[in-house]
Amino acid sequence: MVRNLALSLPAVEEGTSYGTPAYRIKGKLLARLHEDGVTLVLRMDYETRDLLTQFDPDVYYITDHYRNAPYVLVRLSAVDPKELLEHLERAWRSCAPKKLLDGYSPSWRFGTES
Repeated sequence: MVRNLALSLPAVEEGTSYGTPAYRIKGKLLARLHEDGVTLVLRMDYETRDLLTQFDPDVYYITDHYRNAPYVLVRLSAVDPKELLEHLERAWRSCAPKKLLDGYSPSWRFGTES
């Protein structure tokens, strides 16, 4: 699921990080599979992360290791795929160069994503 969602975004490259699948744009990490194999490490601004971990802790959480880093941990078994795509797209927007941002229109905003 994560692979297909991440690679649906323009110029996202697949690689590895800490020996697990990872997705980057222009060298900036968007997301990677956690070493436990069931959790996603996802780039996210602190404000959004704090809200999600407070109001939806069954899906989103952090550990001390990530407390001072702009990432949230996502339980893949509990996250809604459409919601995950929205978060991946936000992470992509935070890292993508302006040239890629210009003209990009995500399909999920218009309800055409299947």
